[in-house]
Amino acid sequence: MRLFPILTAIVVAIFLYFVIFDRDALQKGASDIRELAPVLTETLTSDESEVTAEPDNALPTTDTSAPVSVVVLQSKAQPVQSGIILRGRTEAARRVDVRAETSGKIISEPIRKGAAVVAGQALCEIDPGTRAAQRAEAVARLREAELNAANTTELAEKGFAPETALISAQAALEAAQARIQQIDADIAHLTVTAPFDGMLESDTAELGSLISQGGLCATVIDLSTVKMVGFVPEAQIGLIADNALAGGRLISGREVMGNVTFLSRSADPVTRTFRAEITVDNADMSIRDGETVEIGIALDSVLGHKLPQSVLTLDDDGRLGVRIADHNVARFVAVEVLRDAPDAVWLGGLPDQADVIIVGQEFVIDGSPLKVSYTESDK
Repeated sequence: MRLFPILTAIVVAIFLYFVIFDRDALQKGASDIRELAPVLTETLTSDESEVTAEPDNALPTTDTSAPVSVVVLQSKAQPVQSGIILRGRTEAARRVDVRAETSGKIISEPIRKGAAVVAGQALCEIDPGTRAAQRAEAVARLREAELNAANTTELAEKGFAPETALISAQAALEAAQARIQQIDADIAHLTVTAPFDGMLESDTAELGSLISQGGLCATVIDLSTVKMVGFVPEAQIGLIADNALAGGRLISGREVMGNVTFLSRSADPVTRTFRAEITVDNADMSIRDGETVEIGIALDSVLGHKLPQSVLTLDDDGRLGVRIADHNVARFVAVEVLRDAPDAVWLGGLPDQADVIIVGQEFVIDGSPLKVSYTESDK
């Protein structure tokens, strides 16, 4: 048997009894409760006041006007050498595909690639063929043209030859002379020579092969100087000065120095970058054409502060900056990162001299009073 239903039934029965048989007693009890209500309310109010009253041992309220203790570093601006880092490649200063200016059969032994050549050295020799006979014929025709021109001139002076005959004889003479010059030039082109000192990047034309006019004899490159080629973003091209100092680190780890000798005036239509060339001396021919290189181009020096990276903070708008002590009052100053260092960071945007908060900057806001103490190095 459960006890709760029995108790509920008893309470309901008592209530019904008073409602039905003794209603006067029920009404008297209700009026007594209404008379006691103001007293109960006053009692409860006084109790709440006692509960909400601050106890004697409560902690005192924080005083927001009290100065905040911070550690400050007195920093002075210094010249900072910044630069632009590019990824590029090396190129030979000069590279030429040497081609034949006349046609014929190669009669010289080939020179193998990798060989050093000097300016004017014969690379390919072409069989002269019948060019000697063609020149002899041209010389005979020249003599004939000279004789005809002389006779026509004499007859014209005596009035026995028309002027058109004289002009025709002179034209034939000049054509014969031009023909000899053409044959002589063709004979001179039978030997293909190196245009400058350099190295062969390909074998010369093989013995017995037939080469046509414009055919490739050999490829010659000049590696006495090399170009380091990189591509500069359009947002940074305006920062680079002509003849700016630059350096490069080859994939082998070797470092070289040079100067910017060319900046493109036209951007690549796809990447929107500008070609930059840095000329580097390579007298020992140790740098090859096409090596990967990391290029650093120096920019004009600017003033900056060398500070620990821990001083950097953000304001309510998300701007990067530092907090400084300005007459014992905290102030936020937006900064620009100029360059990273192994143990610090170079920042721009600060006054020439600034008291930078290095400890406690996260516990103050603009206008907060400060109790400043300086680092040992500033004393």
